[in-house]
Amino acid sequence: TMGLPDKKKDVKFTDDDDAVDCSSMMKEDTSKTEVQWTKDANIFEYGSAANPDMKPIPVLVHPPELHQSGKTRVIPFDISDDLDIEDTACTSPNLMASFLRINIGDGIGTEVPNATSQAFYVIRGSGTTRINQTKETISWSTGDMFCLPVTKGETLHMCTGSESHGGAALYWVHDEPLMNYLGATPAVKKFEPTLYKKQALLERVEEIRHETGECHTKNRLGVLLGNAKCAQTKTLTHVLWSLLNSIPSNTVQRPHRHNSVALDLCVSAEPGVYTLMGKEIDSDGFIVDPIRCDWVTGGVFITPPGWWHSHHNESDSVAWVLPVQDAGLFTHQRTLDIRFVDDELELFRAGRIRGSAFAITNKDYTHMVEIGAKVPLPGKGSKKKSIGLKRVLSAECFRSKKRLSCTQIGSVE
Repeated sequence: TMGLPDKKKDVKFTDDDDAVDCSSMMKEDTSKTEVQWTKDANIFEYGSAANPDMKPIPVLVHPPELHQSGKTRVIPFDISDDLDIEDTACTSPNLMASFLRINIGDGIGTEVPNATSQAFYVIRGSGTTRINQTKETISWSTGDMFCLPVTKGETLHMCTGSESHGGAALYWVHDEPLMNYLGATPAVKKFEPTLYKKQALLERVEEIRHETGECHTKNRLGVLLGNAKCAQTKTLTHVLWSLLNSIPSNTVQRPHRHNSVALDLCVSAEPGVYTLMGKEIDSDGFIVDPIRCDWVTGGVFITPPGWWHSHHNESDSVAWVLPVQDAGLFTHQRTLDIRFVDDELELFRAGRIRGSAFAITNKDYTHMVEIGAKVPLPGKGSKKKSIGLKRVLSAECFRSKKRLSCTQIGSVE
């Protein structure tokens, strides 16, 4: 039975008692094997190959009309040809997004045994979902979301009703493209099936609205969807990340960017709500030559990784969006690097450009003493309190046009 891993970290070391007799290897002819192993060895010049020419992730739309009529079916958002990815269908290198249309009274099965995480958001309708492997069944309705871990066998979804269009629509995202790229098959269930009910989500939004006024100054009011098994990253799963975000009427959310791709579902929007996105910002924090992507209720659009993007609501109603990203993985790797434009402009005007937005404090550095780092002590008679680690500057560093005459140890003033 597949279960959650225990806390024990199994690491095996070979000691003298387990040593292997390798004397027979001394006589082997290795030439044929070496020839075979060198066939795929490529050696590139660093400057021309460090940033390889790869197909970019495009700004594309998966419109709601796709799930508003027709037979019961899966409607994949497959752009693998655009990305020059041959071995798997995908919407981004790590993720695959699709709509499910399920006519009233119909059922449909989904099966992605190579995915570690699946997320389903109910765009419209009501029904039930059953995991055949575990015989567990839940009921869902508009605005609910549920996540499944690695699941063997079919998961069945049935529509029992819908407020419009004669059937339910679900937004389905999973990480099978990532696993296919790695050539890996998940064997461990990293979290339990998890259900987020619409009522609980909206109640939490209201609590936040009354707890702090900060959201009013930032024009942001939303909730991150987390899982108890992802306590450190605070993400939907160890790979997936999601946010139920609202934009008040007649407001703008200033640009931000992150290294994860965003597969954005417009939950609700009136005409006049849109996202601007582009690769660069100007000195005033506005996006240079932006692409405009209008929000349409029930539609999905792609925000490429690393692009600056701002959200605009010129209507008189609150707009809601549910992005699903591979940011669970990026957060774990400490590479998400989410940045907000006004923070970056403030640093730039102060003459600083940071390499990472990942916060490391003096406390984090001094805690490294526990694993062998050395903290410099103040000299005799010094009134300065020393914090942080020693910094070692190579003689190759330049403070002026002249090279430093020696390696310096200490802090930089």
